[in-house]
Amino acid sequence: MATWQQLREGVGRAWDSFVDGWQQLYQRASGAMTRFVPGASNKDDSEKDSKQMARRSSGWGVLAAEVFDDKKNVVVRLEAPGLEADEIDLKVLDNMLIVRGEKRMQREREDGNYHIVECAYGSFERAIPLPAEVDANKAKADYKRGVLKVELPKLKEEKSTSIKVKVG
Repeated sequence: MATWQQLREGVGRAWDSFVDGWQQLYQRASGAMTRFVPGASNKDDSEKDSKQMARRSSGWGVLAAEVFDDKKNVVVRLEAPGLEADEIDLKVLDNMLIVRGEKRMQREREDGNYHIVECAYGSFERAIPLPAEVDANKAKADYKRGVLKVELPKLKEEKSTSIKVKVG
């Protein structure tokens, strides 16, 4: 039978594992968490819907991103469903890709009440750090099926040189 000491150590290891997993999840998700400010310019929404949305929604949403680079380009993919391409504004500032937009509330029906509002609506801004200096004037952006893809050519192409190691 396990002693109290063994039981305490087992619980301690389980707690440490839980805390470590939670910290990793927080670190991975913290960049994707984006504040949505409701009611910026939604003239189509009724006042009742806007108040109901603001009361039920936390105002935070996840805009998950991937940043990839190779010798020539930095590629940013951002999941941003529910937008139109012309509602997205992109800028490069101080080695950051700034993504701004506004997600408008879409009503399926005019009558009834919302019981769960987990979608974020309103204007948002997300700053994504870039791993290299880029030429923003030559950037290309595409928005398809809720995913924004931005290709940014690097200012300086990376060159690698192999170094041979001599044996003693």
